[in-house]
Order: sequence, then structure tokens, then C-alpha cells
Amino acid sequence: MVRTEISLFLENVPGELGKLASLFSNERINIDARGKSIKRIASVASYNSMRKDSAKFALIRMIVDQTDKAIDLLSKNDYLFDIMPVMTLELENKPGSLAAITNKFGKEGININYVYGTVSSPDEKCLFVFCPEDIDLAAKIFKE
Repeated sequence: MVRTEISLFLENVPGELGKLASLFSNERINIDARGKSIKRIASVASYNSMRKDSAKFALIRMIVDQTDKAIDLLSKNDYLFDIMPVMTLELENKPGSLAAITNKFGKEGININYVYGTVSSPDEKCLFVFCPEDIDLAAKIFKE
């Protein structure tokens, strides 16, 4: 399923993610998936120095249940953010599930820029978020 991902930079200090989560909680906005990363855009040699330079901020990527309301709330509270279409897929929580899906992307010639996932328990399905280069083609291939 194609969903909208919100990416924002938070100051990398204790309590910042808690402030954001509380802001959403107070407005009854649920965070369905969250990833924390620094997108690798440099060679391996310069990657470590880039991580040190970026130590002041963390890139947070999230999927929420009320995207428009979340975007409005972030704007009103002066957060810097971007939105992007991504694919969310529920996978069985067992060895090989991620391999099967990512191999399908590869066979169709779709590069995955990044991926993150979450699971509640060993018995439940995992929610994975994929950012493919060709969202339209990916949406056709993984149509529910």
C-alpha cells in the first residue's frame, strides 16, 4: 500500500523524540512506524565524518494514521519536515519473508533507497516501510 512518510530532523538530545510523540499523542495521532537514520549519501571513507557532523540532529522517518493532521501540527510547531510516498507491506514474521519481498523488487528492477520495519510480537505480522525509486511501478507490483 502506498502511504505518506514524514521525515523530519530532531535535535539529537534527550527528550526531543518524547516531545514529538507527546505532541502527536495529545492530538490522538498514532505513529504506525518509525525509523531513525542518517541517509548515506557519501563514500564509506567520508561516512564516519558525516555521522560525526550530523551528531547534532537525527533524521526521523514515520508513518502516522492521520497524515494531514500531523503535517498541520508539525507546521504549526515550526518543525522542518518533508513528505514522500513510500510502500508499506505486512510480512510474515519468519525467516525468508524479507528476502522474498526484496528479491521481487530486484527482479522488477526497482532499487530500494531505504527500508525499516516493526513487529509487535513473534506471532504477529511485521510492518515494513520501503522507499523505492519507482513508487508507481512498486505500487502496481505489490497491489493488494
